[in-house]
Amino acid sequence: MGTGAGDADATDCRTVRVTYRRANGRLAEAELDRIPVDEVAGGLPVREFRWYRGRKHYSGWYHASTTGRMVAYESRLELARILIADFAGDIAEIAAQPFQLVGSDGTRIRRHVPDLFLVHVDGLVTVVDVKAPSRMKDPKVIAQFDWTRQVCSRRGWVYETWSGAEPAVVENVRFLAGYRRRDLVETSLIARVMEAAADQPTIGGVEAALAGHPHEIVRPVVLHLVWSGQLVTDLRSPLTRASRIRVAA
Repeated sequence: MGTGAGDADATDCRTVRVTYRRANGRLAEAELDRIPVDEVAGGLPVREFRWYRGRKHYSGWYHASTTGRMVAYESRLELARILIADFAGDIAEIAAQPFQLVGSDGTRIRRHVPDLFLVHVDGLVTVVDVKAPSRMKDPKVIAQFDWTRQVCSRRGWVYETWSGAEPAVVENVRFLAGYRRRDLVETSLIARVMEAAADQPTIGGVEAALAGHPHEIVRPVVLHLVWSGQLVTDLRSPLTRASRIRVAA
C-alpha cells in the first residue's frame, strides 16, 4: 500500500474514530489521538461475547498474572498470544478487543476491532491482530492489516500480526502458566530454591539440593520462578528434570 498524501490523510489521527468500553461498562468514543491509553488498557472488551451451543470458536477468560484481571479470548491462538504476553517481563497491561477503529483507507470506510492491546513497562503500546496461518495471505486480511498498521503508526503505536510461535515454546509457556500464581506455591522455599539454582544447573539438581522437602512442593516453586523470570531456561525444548536453568542476570 502506498504512502502518498491521500493515504496519510486517510489515516490521520483526527479522521479515525475509536470506540472503547470503560471499566464501568460504558462505551466511549474519541478521535484516535485523544483516547487515553490507561482507560483502554483497564477497560472491558468493546465487543460483547456471544455464547451458544455448537459454537466453533474456543472462547473464554484468562486470569493474567501481569494485571490481576481477566482477559478475554476468542480462540486457542489468541489465548496463546495472551499467555506469551503474560509471561513476558516487559508487559504492564493486557487488554482484549480493546476498541473499534472506524476510518477511511482512501477508498472506503473501514471498521476493525484488533485482538489485543499491550502496554509495555516503558509506556510503548503494541496493538496485536491474531490470525491463523491459513488466513495470513488472504488479500482482504492483508488490506485490513495494512490499514490498521498505518493507523497505529500515526498514533506512535507498534502494530503486530501474529499467527503463532514455536510449538514447544507455546506449550512450555502454557504449562508454566499453571504455576503463575505466587500464592499457590510454597513461598518460604523461594530463597532456598534460588540459592540452590546458583549452584545446580538443572531442575532435577535443584530438587536434589532440597531433598529434605517433597519434590511435589519444590518443583512448583522452581516452575513459578521460571514463569516470573527469576530463573531462566531454554523453552524451545520440553521441560524435564534435565532442563538446564540459571538465575536471571
